[in-house]
Amino acid sequence: MGLVRALLAVVFAALAVAMPANAGGGLGAAVSYLESRQTESGGFAEPGRSPDPSLTAWAVVGLAAAGSPPERAAAYLAGKPYPTATDLALRILALDALGRDTETLVRQLEELRRSNGSIGPLVNSTIWGTIALRAAGRPVAPSTVRYLQRAQAANGGWSWRRGIASDADDTAAAIQALRAAGVLARSKAVRRGLAFLRARRNPDGGFETAEGRGSNVQTTAWVIQAYVAAGRAVPARARSYLLRMQRADGSFRYSARYVTTPVWVTSYAVAALAGRSYPVGREA
Repeated sequence: MGLVRALLAVVFAALAVAMPANAGGGLGAAVSYLESRQTESGGFAEPGRSPDPSLTAWAVVGLAAAGSPPERAAAYLAGKPYPTATDLALRILALDALGRDTETLVRQLEELRRSNGSIGPLVNSTIWGTIALRAAGRPVAPSTVRYLQRAQAANGGWSWRRGIASDADDTAAAIQALRAAGVLARSKAVRRGLAFLRARRNPDGGFETAEGRGSNVQTTAWVIQAYVAAGRAVPARARSYLLRMQRADGSFRYSARYVTTPVWVTSYAVAALAGRSYPVGREA
């Protein structure tokens, strides 16, 4: 096994030479790319597509994390529906990052809390509901914190919903939610979550959402943010992996193999490179 990992390290080193980071890139170039994708409506759009509320919210959060909140997006977001609990939470995160009043939306989110502490029907919706409440400066109910802690699997990870395999994305987000809710960085839940994430690290420095899937920018970005939230040193070479995935226009590839949804992917990468965990609008 050690020989295999050594050979993989050589392969990834070669890839790094073949696919270097944009020499003029980094956080500034990524911010400029995102800003270029804002339309006249105030919403953000992927190349060749119409503006989208969820995409706009992610772009707002990423740009706000980097200190460049796109103010015109507020009016666009205010007039759009939010069909799920997670959509509502994301809207709150974005509008709070823009300094807008979220009182009505927060009350609606709180009304989605169930008797078991979940916010909405899913572990994922509870994670983002928790982060959104903290963004708005609201306390998180003890039952919600207990729900998230009980949703942690035996392997230390969290999943999108109960009954399916843990993944690095939801685990990284859950760590940020627990920390935002006041759970100590040295708690068993956070330590076990970080151990799960470490097992998803690849020789290229990136992280994969599930074993065998290969590293990708979005998962790696969230893992970086989980470490930031936990007050731990970011794993060596994780940021370098992100920068190797940056393209000449400032956007980010999804992975070494694929380029897809560059605005969405770049929004995640910007927040991680800015060294901010969720929520970004205020200190949790």
